[in-house]
Amino acid sequence: MRKISNVFYIAIGLIVLAVVYGVLAPDSFAERTGHIKNLVASGFGWYYLMLLSVLVLLCVFLIFSPFGKIRLGKDTDKPEFSTISWIAMLFSAGMGIGLVFYGAAEPLSHYAVQSPTGELNTAAAYKDALRQSFFHWGIHVWAMYGFIALTLAFFQFRKGEPGLISSTLKPIFGDKMNGPWGTLVDVLAVFATAFGVATSLGFGAVQINAGLNYLFGVTISTQSQFFIILAVTVLFIMSAWSGLSKGIKYLSNLNLVLALALLVLVVILGPTLLIFNMYSDAIGGYLTNFIRMSFSTSPLNAENRQWLDDWTIFYWAWWISWAPFVSMFIARVSRGRTIREFIVGVMLAPTILSTFWFTTFGTTAIEIQRAGVTNLADKASELVIFEMFNTMPWGVFISIVAILLIASFFITSADSATFVLGMQSSYGSLIPPNSIKMIWGVIQSAIALILLSVNGLNALQNTIIIAALPFSFIVLLMIFSLMKGLNAEMALIRAKARRK
Repeated sequence: MRKISNVFYIAIGLIVLAVVYGVLAPDSFAERTGHIKNLVASGFGWYYLMLLSVLVLLCVFLIFSPFGKIRLGKDTDKPEFSTISWIAMLFSAGMGIGLVFYGAAEPLSHYAVQSPTGELNTAAAYKDALRQSFFHWGIHVWAMYGFIALTLAFFQFRKGEPGLISSTLKPIFGDKMNGPWGTLVDVLAVFATAFGVATSLGFGAVQINAGLNYLFGVTISTQSQFFIILAVTVLFIMSAWSGLSKGIKYLSNLNLVLALALLVLVVILGPTLLIFNMYSDAIGGYLTNFIRMSFSTSPLNAENRQWLDDWTIFYWAWWISWAPFVSMFIARVSRGRTIREFIVGVMLAPTILSTFWFTTFGTTAIEIQRAGVTNLADKASELVIFEMFNTMPWGVFISIVAILLIASFFITSADSATFVLGMQSSYGSLIPPNSIKMIWGVIQSAIALILLSVNGLNALQNTIIIAALPFSFIVLLMIFSLMKGLNAEMALIRAKARRK
Protein backbone atom coordinates (compact mmCIF):
# COMPACT_ATOMS: atom_id res chain seq x y z
CA MET A 1 0.00 0.00 0.00
CA ARG A 2 1.18 3.49 -0.79
CA LYS A 3 2.00 5.63 2.18
CA ILE A 4 -0.99 7.37 3.72
CA SER A 5 -0.50 11.06 4.42
CA ASN A 6 -1.16 12.86 7.69
CA VAL A 7 -4.05 14.61 5.92
CA PHE A 8 -6.02 11.35 6.16
CA TYR A 9 -5.72 11.01 9.93
CA ILE A 10 -6.28 14.68 10.76
CA ALA A 11 -9.32 14.93 8.47
CA ILE A 12 -10.84 11.75 9.95
CA GLY A 13 -10.41 13.21 13.45
CA LEU A 14 -12.16 16.45 12.54
CA ILE A 15 -14.96 14.60 10.76
CA VAL A 16 -15.55 12.37 13.79
CA LEU A 17 -15.71 15.41 16.09
CA ALA A 18 -18.24 17.16 13.85
CA VAL A 19 -20.43 14.07 13.49
CA VAL A 20 -20.36 13.34 17.23
CA TYR A 21 -21.39 16.93 17.94
CA GLY A 22 -24.21 16.61 15.41
CA VAL A 23 -25.45 13.38 16.99
CA LEU A 24 -25.16 14.35 20.66
CA ALA A 25 -26.51 17.89 20.30
CA PRO A 26 -28.33 18.13 16.94
CA ASP A 27 -30.35 21.23 17.87
CA SER A 28 -27.27 23.08 19.12
CA PHE A 29 -25.30 21.97 16.06
CA ALA A 30 -28.01 23.25 13.71
CA GLU A 31 -28.48 26.52 15.61
CA ARG A 32 -24.80 27.40 15.85
CA THR A 33 -23.93 26.48 12.27
CA GLY A 34 -27.03 28.27 11.01
CA HIS A 35 -26.07 31.44 12.87
CA ILE A 36 -22.52 31.40 11.50
CA LYS A 37 -23.79 30.66 7.99
CA ASN A 38 -26.12 33.68 8.14
CA LEU A 39 -23.26 35.90 9.31
CA VAL A 40 -21.10 34.70 6.43
CA ALA A 41 -23.90 35.27 3.91
CA SER A 42 -24.70 38.79 5.10
CA GLY A 43 -21.08 39.86 5.63
CA PHE A 44 -19.37 38.24 2.64
CA GLY A 45 -22.08 38.04 -0.01
CA TRP A 46 -20.52 40.91 -1.97
CA TYR A 47 -17.15 39.16 -1.78
CA TYR A 48 -18.48 35.88 -3.18
CA LEU A 49 -20.13 37.74 -6.07
CA MET A 50 -16.92 39.62 -6.86
CA LEU A 51 -14.74 36.50 -6.60
CA LEU A 52 -16.76 34.39 -9.02
CA SER A 53 -17.08 37.29 -11.46
CA VAL A 54 -13.29 37.78 -11.40
CA LEU A 55 -12.84 34.07 -12.17
CA VAL A 56 -15.18 34.39 -15.18
CA LEU A 57 -13.11 37.31 -16.50
CA LEU A 58 -9.86 35.44 -15.87
CA CYS A 59 -11.08 32.36 -17.74
CA VAL A 60 -12.15 34.47 -20.72
CA PHE A 61 -8.72 36.14 -20.70
CA LEU A 62 -6.95 32.76 -20.67
CA ILE A 63 -8.99 31.53 -23.64
CA PHE A 64 -7.83 34.40 -25.86
CA SER A 65 -4.32 34.83 -24.44
CA PRO A 66 -1.12 33.10 -25.66
CA PHE A 67 -1.41 30.90 -22.53
CA GLY A 68 -4.30 29.10 -24.24
CA LYS A 69 -1.87 27.08 -26.36
CA ILE A 70 -0.13 25.51 -23.35
CA ARG A 71 -0.96 21.82 -22.97
CA LEU A 72 -1.92 20.35 -19.59
CA GLY A 73 0.88 17.83 -19.70
CA LYS A 74 3.85 17.28 -21.96
CA ASP A 75 3.63 18.75 -25.44
CA THR A 76 3.22 15.23 -26.85
CA ASP A 77 0.44 14.18 -24.44
CA LYS A 78 -2.98 13.38 -25.87
CA PRO A 79 -6.33 13.43 -23.99
CA GLU A 80 -6.90 10.27 -21.96
CA PHE A 81 -10.66 10.24 -22.62
CA SER A 82 -12.78 10.98 -25.68
CA THR A 83 -14.51 14.37 -25.77
CA ILE A 84 -17.95 12.82 -25.17
CA SER A 85 -16.78 10.79 -22.17
CA TRP A 86 -14.89 13.82 -20.85
CA ILE A 87 -17.98 16.06 -21.05
CA ALA A 88 -20.08 13.30 -19.46
CA MET A 89 -17.67 13.10 -16.52
CA LEU A 90 -17.65 16.92 -16.13
CA PHE A 91 -21.43 16.96 -16.11
CA SER A 92 -21.81 14.03 -13.70
CA ALA A 93 -19.25 15.24 -11.16
CA GLY A 94 -20.21 18.92 -11.26
CA MET A 95 -24.01 18.83 -11.16
CA GLY A 96 -25.29 15.31 -10.73
CA ILE A 97 -28.28 14.83 -8.47
CA GLY A 98 -28.79 18.59 -8.14
CA LEU A 99 -30.15 18.90 -11.69
CA VAL A 100 -32.88 16.37 -11.00
CA PHE A 101 -33.56 17.69 -7.51
CA TYR A 102 -33.84 21.35 -8.53
CA GLY A 103 -34.60 21.15 -12.28
CA ALA A 104 -38.33 21.76 -11.83
CA ALA A 105 -38.37 22.88 -8.19
CA GLU A 106 -36.12 25.94 -8.45
CA PRO A 107 -37.77 27.75 -11.39
CA LEU A 108 -41.18 26.95 -9.88
CA SER A 109 -40.10 28.41 -6.54
CA HIS A 110 -38.85 31.63 -8.16
CA TYR A 111 -42.15 31.90 -10.04
CA ALA A 112 -44.71 31.00 -7.37
CA VAL A 113 -43.07 31.01 -3.91
CA GLN A 114 -40.21 33.50 -3.56
CA SER A 115 -39.38 35.76 -6.51
CA PRO A 116 -36.11 37.71 -6.93
CA THR A 117 -38.15 40.80 -7.85
CA GLY A 118 -41.01 40.35 -5.40
CA GLU A 119 -43.53 39.57 -8.16
CA LEU A 120 -45.22 36.17 -8.11
CA ASN A 121 -47.24 34.31 -10.76
CA THR A 122 -46.67 36.93 -13.46
CA ALA A 123 -45.05 36.87 -16.91
CA ALA A 124 -42.10 38.83 -15.49
CA ALA A 125 -41.71 36.29 -12.67
CA TYR A 126 -41.78 33.50 -15.28
CA LYS A 127 -38.85 35.01 -17.18
CA ASP A 128 -36.98 35.88 -13.99
CA ALA A 129 -37.38 32.30 -12.75
CA LEU A 130 -35.57 30.82 -15.75
CA ARG A 131 -32.96 33.56 -15.98
CA GLN A 132 -32.00 33.21 -12.32
CA SER A 133 -31.83 29.43 -12.58
CA PHE A 134 -29.44 29.84 -15.53
CA PHE A 135 -27.37 32.24 -13.45
CA HIS A 136 -27.11 29.87 -10.48
CA TRP A 137 -26.14 26.81 -12.56
CA GLY A 138 -24.34 28.43 -15.49
CA ILE A 139 -21.14 30.15 -16.48
CA HIS A 140 -20.05 31.44 -13.05
CA VAL A 141 -19.96 28.07 -11.33
CA TRP A 142 -18.22 26.39 -14.27
CA ALA A 143 -15.69 29.20 -14.54
CA MET A 144 -14.81 28.62 -10.88
CA TYR A 145 -14.55 24.85 -11.28
CA GLY A 146 -12.61 25.36 -14.50
CA PHE A 147 -10.11 27.80 -13.02
CA ILE A 148 -9.34 25.65 -9.96
CA ALA A 149 -9.17 22.48 -12.05
CA LEU A 150 -6.90 24.23 -14.56
CA THR A 151 -4.55 25.32 -11.78
CA LEU A 152 -4.40 21.78 -10.40
CA ALA A 153 -3.90 20.20 -13.83
CA PHE A 154 -1.21 22.70 -14.86
CA PHE A 155 0.96 22.11 -11.79
CA GLN A 156 0.26 18.37 -11.68
CA PHE A 157 0.69 17.41 -15.34
CA ARG A 158 2.85 20.22 -16.71
CA LYS A 159 5.13 20.82 -13.73
CA GLY A 160 5.11 17.36 -12.13
CA GLU A 161 3.72 18.37 -8.74
CA PRO A 162 1.45 16.09 -6.64
CA GLY A 163 -2.28 16.40 -7.34
CA LEU A 164 -3.00 18.39 -4.17
CA ILE A 165 -4.50 21.82 -3.53
CA SER A 166 -1.42 22.74 -1.48
CA SER A 167 0.88 22.05 -4.47
CA THR A 168 -0.76 24.86 -6.46
CA LEU A 169 0.52 27.43 -3.95
CA LYS A 170 4.22 26.51 -4.22
CA PRO A 171 5.05 29.36 -6.65
CA ILE A 172 4.09 31.74 -3.82
CA PHE A 173 5.15 29.90 -0.66
CA GLY A 174 7.72 27.42 -1.94
CA ASP A 175 8.59 24.41 0.22
CA LYS A 176 6.46 25.72 3.10
CA MET A 177 3.59 23.93 1.35
CA ASN A 178 5.34 20.62 2.11
CA GLY A 179 4.92 21.23 5.84
CA PRO A 180 2.11 22.04 8.29
CA TRP A 181 0.63 24.88 6.20
CA GLY A 182 0.25 22.61 3.21
CA THR A 183 -1.33 19.95 5.40
CA LEU A 184 -3.83 22.53 6.70
CA VAL A 185 -4.84 23.47 3.14
CA ASP A 186 -5.32 19.82 2.14
CA VAL A 187 -7.24 18.95 5.32
CA LEU A 188 -9.69 21.76 4.58
CA ALA A 189 -10.18 20.37 1.06
CA VAL A 190 -10.76 16.83 2.38
CA PHE A 191 -13.17 18.07 5.06
CA ALA A 192 -15.26 20.01 2.52
CA THR A 193 -15.25 17.10 0.07
CA ALA A 194 -16.30 14.45 2.60
CA PHE A 195 -19.14 16.51 4.05
CA GLY A 196 -20.24 17.91 0.71
CA VAL A 197 -20.66 14.47 -0.82
CA ALA A 198 -22.28 13.10 2.35
CA THR A 199 -24.88 15.87 2.08
CA SER A 200 -25.47 14.98 -1.57
CA LEU A 201 -25.89 11.33 -0.60
CA GLY A 202 -28.47 12.31 1.99
CA PHE A 203 -30.47 14.49 -0.41
CA GLY A 204 -30.21 11.83 -3.14
CA ALA A 205 -31.57 9.18 -0.80
CA VAL A 206 -34.47 11.46 0.13
CA GLN A 207 -35.39 12.00 -3.53
CA ILE A 208 -35.06 8.33 -4.50
CA ASN A 209 -37.29 7.55 -1.51
CA ALA A 210 -39.83 10.10 -2.79
CA GLY A 211 -39.79 8.51 -6.25
CA LEU A 212 -40.21 4.98 -4.88
CA ASN A 213 -43.07 6.25 -2.73
CA TYR A 214 -44.80 7.72 -5.78
CA LEU A 215 -44.28 4.59 -7.89
CA PHE A 216 -44.56 1.74 -5.41
CA GLY A 217 -45.85 3.20 -2.15
CA VAL A 218 -42.53 2.75 -0.31
CA THR A 219 -42.80 4.60 3.00
CA ILE A 220 -40.95 7.92 3.16
CA SER A 221 -38.87 7.36 6.27
CA THR A 222 -35.35 7.41 7.63
CA GLN A 223 -35.37 3.61 7.58
CA SER A 224 -36.11 3.53 3.83
CA GLN A 225 -33.37 6.08 3.19
CA PHE A 226 -30.93 3.96 5.22
CA PHE A 227 -31.51 0.97 2.93
CA ILE A 228 -31.20 3.16 -0.17
CA ILE A 229 -27.83 4.51 0.98
CA LEU A 230 -26.60 1.04 1.93
CA ALA A 231 -27.54 -0.35 -1.49
CA VAL A 232 -25.92 2.55 -3.34
CA THR A 233 -22.80 2.27 -1.16
CA VAL A 234 -22.23 -1.32 -2.27
CA LEU A 235 -22.64 -0.27 -5.92
CA PHE A 236 -20.30 2.73 -5.85
CA ILE A 237 -17.62 0.84 -3.91
CA MET A 238 -17.74 -1.86 -6.60
CA SER A 239 -17.39 0.86 -9.23
CA ALA A 240 -14.55 2.57 -7.36
CA TRP A 241 -12.69 -0.74 -7.14
CA SER A 242 -12.82 -1.13 -10.94
CA GLY A 243 -10.85 2.09 -11.52
CA LEU A 244 -11.27 5.45 -13.24
CA SER A 245 -11.15 4.27 -16.85
CA LYS A 246 -13.90 1.68 -16.27
CA GLY A 247 -16.29 2.43 -13.41
CA ILE A 248 -16.58 6.22 -13.45
CA LYS A 249 -16.19 6.48 -17.24
CA TYR A 250 -18.97 3.97 -17.94
CA LEU A 251 -21.25 5.41 -15.27
CA SER A 252 -20.73 8.95 -16.59
CA ASN A 253 -21.61 7.83 -20.11
CA LEU A 254 -24.71 6.11 -18.69
CA ASN A 255 -25.62 9.33 -16.87
CA LEU A 256 -25.45 11.31 -20.09
CA VAL A 257 -27.60 8.78 -21.97
CA LEU A 258 -30.23 8.65 -19.20
CA ALA A 259 -30.21 12.45 -18.79
CA LEU A 260 -30.69 13.02 -22.52
CA ALA A 261 -33.43 10.36 -22.62
CA LEU A 262 -35.29 12.02 -19.74
CA LEU A 263 -34.80 15.45 -21.27
CA VAL A 264 -36.11 14.36 -24.67
CA LEU A 265 -39.15 12.66 -23.10
CA VAL A 266 -40.13 15.80 -21.19
CA VAL A 267 -39.55 18.01 -24.24
CA ILE A 268 -41.82 15.80 -26.39
CA LEU A 269 -44.53 15.19 -23.78
CA GLY A 270 -44.41 18.68 -22.28
CA PRO A 271 -45.22 22.06 -23.88
CA THR A 272 -42.67 21.51 -26.69
CA LEU A 273 -42.97 24.73 -28.68
CA LEU A 274 -43.15 26.87 -25.54
CA ILE A 275 -40.01 25.21 -24.17
CA PHE A 276 -37.97 26.24 -27.22
CA ASN A 277 -39.46 29.75 -27.22
CA MET A 278 -38.76 30.19 -23.50
CA TYR A 279 -35.22 28.90 -23.95
CA SER A 280 -34.46 31.48 -26.62
CA ASP A 281 -36.04 34.26 -24.57
CA ALA A 282 -34.41 33.20 -21.29
CA ILE A 283 -30.95 32.89 -22.88
CA GLY A 284 -31.38 36.43 -24.20
CA GLY A 285 -32.40 37.67 -20.76
CA TYR A 286 -29.51 35.83 -19.12
CA LEU A 287 -26.92 37.35 -21.46
CA THR A 288 -28.50 40.82 -21.39
CA ASN A 289 -28.57 40.91 -17.58
CA PHE A 290 -25.35 38.95 -17.06
CA ILE A 291 -23.24 41.81 -15.69
CA ARG A 292 -26.00 43.23 -13.48
CA MET A 293 -26.78 39.83 -11.94
CA SER A 294 -23.07 39.13 -11.44
CA PHE A 295 -22.64 42.09 -9.10
CA SER A 296 -26.13 42.76 -7.70
CA THR A 297 -26.31 42.85 -3.89
CA SER A 298 -29.66 44.70 -3.41
CA PRO A 299 -28.26 46.87 -0.59
CA LEU A 300 -31.37 49.09 -0.36
CA ASN A 301 -34.09 46.45 -0.60
CA ALA A 302 -34.32 44.14 2.41
CA GLU A 303 -36.73 41.69 0.75
CA ASN A 304 -34.64 41.29 -2.38
CA ARG A 305 -31.49 41.04 -0.25
CA GLN A 306 -33.05 38.18 1.71
CA TRP A 307 -33.78 36.40 -1.55
CA LEU A 308 -30.13 36.85 -2.61
CA ASP A 309 -28.93 35.41 0.70
CA ASP A 310 -31.30 32.44 0.43
CA TRP A 311 -30.47 31.65 -3.19
CA THR A 312 -27.53 33.30 -4.99
CA ILE A 313 -25.17 33.74 -2.03
CA PHE A 314 -26.12 30.29 -0.77
CA TYR A 315 -25.31 28.79 -4.17
CA TRP A 316 -22.01 30.66 -4.53
CA ALA A 317 -20.86 29.43 -1.11
CA TRP A 318 -22.17 25.94 -1.88
CA TRP A 319 -20.27 25.75 -5.18
CA ILE A 320 -17.06 27.01 -3.53
CA SER A 321 -17.38 24.33 -0.85
CA TRP A 322 -17.71 21.69 -3.59
CA ALA A 323 -14.77 23.07 -5.58
CA PRO A 324 -11.97 20.94 -4.04
CA PHE A 325 -13.77 17.72 -4.96
CA VAL A 326 -15.18 18.66 -8.37
CA SER A 327 -12.10 20.56 -9.54
CA MET A 328 -9.66 17.83 -8.52
CA PHE A 329 -11.74 15.28 -10.41
CA ILE A 330 -12.02 17.51 -13.50
CA ALA A 331 -8.26 18.08 -13.40
CA ARG A 332 -7.58 14.35 -13.15
CA VAL A 333 -9.61 13.51 -16.29
CA SER A 334 -8.30 16.45 -18.39
CA ARG A 335 -4.67 15.57 -18.94
CA GLY A 336 -3.45 16.26 -22.49
CA ARG A 337 -5.88 19.07 -23.38
CA THR A 338 -4.75 22.61 -24.11
CA ILE A 339 -5.76 25.39 -21.72
CA ARG A 340 -7.98 26.92 -24.41
CA GLU A 341 -9.72 23.63 -25.20
CA PHE A 342 -10.08 22.87 -21.51
CA ILE A 343 -11.70 26.18 -20.47
CA VAL A 344 -14.04 26.35 -23.46
CA GLY A 345 -15.19 22.78 -22.82
CA VAL A 346 -15.62 23.18 -19.06
CA MET A 347 -17.43 26.53 -19.24
CA LEU A 348 -19.72 25.99 -22.22
CA ALA A 349 -20.72 22.32 -22.56
CA PRO A 350 -22.23 21.82 -19.07
CA THR A 351 -23.73 25.34 -19.13
CA ILE A 352 -25.58 24.71 -22.40
CA LEU A 353 -26.94 21.38 -21.17
CA SER A 354 -27.88 22.75 -17.74
CA THR A 355 -29.71 25.82 -19.08
CA PHE A 356 -31.77 23.76 -21.51
CA TRP A 357 -32.52 21.30 -18.69
CA PHE A 358 -33.87 24.05 -16.43
CA THR A 359 -35.91 25.52 -19.29
CA THR A 360 -37.48 22.14 -20.08
CA PHE A 361 -38.35 21.11 -16.53
CA GLY A 362 -39.01 24.63 -15.24
CA THR A 363 -41.35 25.57 -18.10
CA THR A 364 -43.25 22.28 -17.80
CA ALA A 365 -43.69 22.68 -14.03
CA ILE A 366 -44.76 26.33 -14.27
CA GLU A 367 -47.29 25.56 -17.03
CA ILE A 368 -48.83 22.84 -14.86
CA GLN A 369 -48.99 25.35 -11.99
CA ARG A 370 -50.55 28.02 -14.22
CA ALA A 371 -53.14 25.59 -15.56
CA GLY A 372 -54.26 24.72 -12.03
CA VAL A 373 -53.89 20.97 -12.66
CA THR A 374 -52.20 20.60 -9.29
CA ASN A 375 -50.48 22.95 -6.84
CA LEU A 376 -46.86 21.93 -7.36
CA ALA A 377 -45.64 24.97 -5.40
CA ASP A 378 -46.91 23.40 -2.17
CA LYS A 379 -44.91 20.21 -2.64
CA ALA A 380 -41.53 19.47 -1.07
CA SER A 381 -38.61 20.00 -3.47
CA GLU A 382 -37.88 16.28 -3.76
CA LEU A 383 -41.51 15.56 -4.72
CA VAL A 384 -42.06 18.31 -7.30
CA ILE A 385 -40.58 16.44 -10.25
CA PHE A 386 -42.59 13.26 -9.56
CA GLU A 387 -45.83 15.18 -9.02
CA MET A 388 -45.11 16.91 -12.33
CA PHE A 389 -44.63 13.56 -14.10
CA ASN A 390 -47.91 12.37 -12.57
CA THR A 391 -49.79 14.92 -14.71
CA MET A 392 -48.06 13.89 -17.95
CA PRO A 393 -48.53 10.98 -20.37
CA TRP A 394 -46.28 8.01 -19.58
CA GLY A 395 -45.80 9.46 -16.10
CA VAL A 396 -44.81 6.16 -14.48
CA PHE A 397 -42.26 5.34 -17.21
CA ILE A 398 -40.69 8.83 -17.00
CA SER A 399 -40.49 8.52 -13.21
CA ILE A 400 -38.66 5.21 -13.53
CA VAL A 401 -36.12 6.81 -15.89
CA ALA A 402 -35.73 9.70 -13.41
CA ILE A 403 -35.09 7.33 -10.48
CA LEU A 404 -32.51 5.41 -12.54
CA LEU A 405 -30.82 8.71 -13.41
CA ILE A 406 -30.77 9.86 -9.77
CA ALA A 407 -29.31 6.51 -8.70
CA SER A 408 -26.68 6.64 -11.46
CA PHE A 409 -25.74 10.23 -10.54
CA PHE A 410 -25.72 9.15 -6.89
CA ILE A 411 -23.24 6.34 -7.56
CA THR A 412 -21.04 8.45 -9.85
CA SER A 413 -20.76 11.35 -7.39
CA ALA A 414 -19.81 9.06 -4.53
CA ASP A 415 -17.44 7.08 -6.76
CA SER A 416 -15.72 10.28 -7.97
CA ALA A 417 -15.46 11.57 -4.41
CA THR A 418 -13.83 8.39 -3.11
CA PHE A 419 -11.28 8.69 -5.93
CA VAL A 420 -10.52 12.32 -5.06
CA LEU A 421 -10.39 11.64 -1.32
CA GLY A 422 -8.06 8.74 -2.02
CA MET A 423 -5.77 11.04 -4.03
CA GLN A 424 -5.71 13.64 -1.27
CA SER A 425 -4.97 10.97 1.35
CA SER A 426 -2.05 9.41 -0.54
CA TYR A 427 0.08 12.43 -1.43
CA GLY A 428 -1.80 13.18 -4.66
CA SER A 429 -1.34 9.71 -6.20
CA LEU A 430 -2.98 9.43 -9.63
CA ILE A 431 -3.94 5.85 -8.77
CA PRO A 432 -4.98 5.89 -5.09
CA PRO A 433 -5.11 2.50 -3.30
CA ASN A 434 -8.45 0.69 -3.48
CA SER A 435 -8.34 0.14 0.28
CA ILE A 436 -8.25 3.90 0.92
CA LYS A 437 -11.06 4.51 -1.56
CA MET A 438 -13.18 1.88 0.20
CA ILE A 439 -12.54 3.45 3.60
CA TRP A 440 -13.63 6.86 2.31
CA GLY A 441 -16.68 5.33 0.65
CA VAL A 442 -17.81 3.81 3.93
CA ILE A 443 -17.08 7.06 5.81
CA GLN A 444 -19.13 9.19 3.39
CA SER A 445 -22.11 6.86 3.65
CA ALA A 446 -21.78 6.63 7.43
CA ILE A 447 -21.87 10.43 7.75
CA ALA A 448 -25.03 10.59 5.63
CA LEU A 449 -26.71 7.73 7.53
CA ILE A 450 -25.87 9.09 10.98
CA LEU A 451 -26.96 12.65 10.25
CA LEU A 452 -30.14 11.54 8.47
CA SER A 453 -31.08 9.74 11.69
CA VAL A 454 -30.93 12.98 13.70
CA ASN A 455 -32.21 15.31 10.94
CA GLY A 456 -28.74 16.82 10.71
CA LEU A 457 -28.35 17.26 6.94
CA ASN A 458 -29.24 20.96 7.00
CA ALA A 459 -26.70 21.59 9.76
CA LEU A 460 -24.15 19.64 7.71
CA GLN A 461 -24.97 21.82 4.73
CA ASN A 462 -24.38 24.89 6.91
CA THR A 463 -21.00 23.48 7.97
CA ILE A 464 -19.60 23.09 4.46
CA ILE A 465 -20.90 26.52 3.45
CA ILE A 466 -18.97 27.95 6.40
CA ALA A 467 -15.90 25.99 5.22
CA ALA A 468 -16.25 27.72 1.84
CA LEU A 469 -15.08 31.04 3.29
CA PRO A 470 -11.50 30.02 4.20
CA PHE A 471 -11.24 28.01 1.00
CA SER A 472 -12.22 31.09 -1.02
CA PHE A 473 -9.07 32.82 0.28
CA ILE A 474 -7.05 29.86 -1.00
CA VAL A 475 -8.70 30.40 -4.42
CA LEU A 476 -7.52 34.03 -4.37
CA LEU A 477 -3.97 32.84 -3.75
CA MET A 478 -4.32 30.31 -6.56
CA ILE A 479 -5.00 33.17 -9.01
CA PHE A 480 -1.61 34.75 -8.29
CA SER A 481 0.10 31.36 -8.20
CA LEU A 482 -1.26 30.23 -11.57
CA MET A 483 -0.41 33.51 -13.31
CA LYS A 484 3.11 33.34 -11.90
CA GLY A 485 3.45 29.75 -13.08
CA LEU A 486 2.05 30.49 -16.55
CA ASN A 487 4.36 33.47 -17.06
CA ALA A 488 7.35 31.34 -16.07
CA GLU A 489 6.22 28.60 -18.44
CA MET A 490 5.82 31.02 -21.34
CA ALA A 491 9.35 32.31 -20.69
CA LEU A 492 10.64 28.72 -20.96
CA ILE A 493 8.69 28.11 -24.18
CA ARG A 494 10.06 31.30 -25.74
CA ALA A 495 13.60 30.47 -24.63
CA LYS A 496 13.33 27.01 -26.27
CA ALA A 497 11.98 28.61 -29.45
CA ARG A 498 14.94 31.02 -29.61
CA ARG A 499 17.43 28.15 -29.17
CA LYS A 500 15.92 26.43 -32.17
